[in-house]
Amino acid sequence: MADEKTNRGAFLIQQQYCEANAAPIYGRMAGAAAAGLTRDTAVGARVLDWPGEPTRDALPLRLFGGFHALVLRGADAGLAAVYAGAVTEQGAIIATLERVLAEQEAALLPWLDGPPQTNEPGRSAALMLGLIEIARRYGPKIELLEIGSSAGLNLLIDRYRFDLGGTMYGPEDSPVTITPKWAGPPAQGVPLEIVSVRGCDVNPLNATDPAVGARLAAYVWPETPERLTRVRAAIAMQVARGVDLVQADAADWIEARLAEPQAAGVTRVLLHSVVWQYLPEPVAERIRVAMKTAGERATAERPLGWVMMEPDRALGHQVIRARSWPGDGAWVTLGTSHAHGAWVDASGVKGDALPAVDLPEAARVSV
Repeated sequence: MADEKTNRGAFLIQQQYCEANAAPIYGRMAGAAAAGLTRDTAVGARVLDWPGEPTRDALPLRLFGGFHALVLRGADAGLAAVYAGAVTEQGAIIATLERVLAEQEAALLPWLDGPPQTNEPGRSAALMLGLIEIARRYGPKIELLEIGSSAGLNLLIDRYRFDLGGTMYGPEDSPVTITPKWAGPPAQGVPLEIVSVRGCDVNPLNATDPAVGARLAAYVWPETPERLTRVRAAIAMQVARGVDLVQADAADWIEARLAEPQAAGVTRVLLHSVVWQYLPEPVAERIRVAMKTAGERATAERPLGWVMMEPDRALGHQVIRARSWPGDGAWVTLGTSHAHGAWVDASGVKGDALPAVDLPEAARVSV
């Protein structure tokens, strides 16, 4: 069970993470919240008395999503100045946040009720590295099963256009082209055909609902207006043609999907990004067991893969990994990525390039 020191510490961890990912506005806000939050407001008290593990629960980003929603609807000019980067002194930021917490209690409290649901489209570029590796091993045809799909923005992965270090994938006429800043060798150019994409979420969002679109926009960090443009373009793609997204417990859904007949010549792949930290450990363990069991019966004609982009918060960035069967099913690290896909480094993990974050043991995440 967390205490006030741990809860404040989650904002310091978020500050380091933001600074490592070129997000100075949220970095300053996280530092200000760590130093200045009080129990004088209902929201501040709830944050400081948070009962769960605050880093795994993404507590700072829950709160910041609520703040950003206020800014996007023009509800507070002072807070908008903080979000514009015009206010940088910590004391002034603390005063603004405390005032907004008092004045906007009813609007902000619900944002603490659930984790951020971004499913940023830019993450698809990092996930493509894993899918390319799976296609290289077993052939071009891939069936995707994504857990934690949120509003299904990454379920459009077969409809996006990608420039992966000069290697192009996806339809040329896609309304969204994702071009992360690339380091390391360009992605391999191998035949890749995504034959189906399905997803689940414990609380799926309908991106075509304007209220949901506004919620997704609020989770976009203020330093990256291009992300907001891309999110809105992805939502328009769903309006034009929907995605296969259902409400389900991740373990229940994966167990059921793995039990379905698998077409010959098609690799079935579990996919997820920035999801694992939110899974209760019993759910995570059931997925591990289900994949291991299915992997043991996989064949060259009906292979199984697992591709993920998940945070290593001690390094300050995301790690892209893949494993597959038949074979030993060992995880292979393919590269690292910015949290929202702004950059991809295909040259491997470089943990010494970033300041290490001293994470509490309960905040560590192991897939």
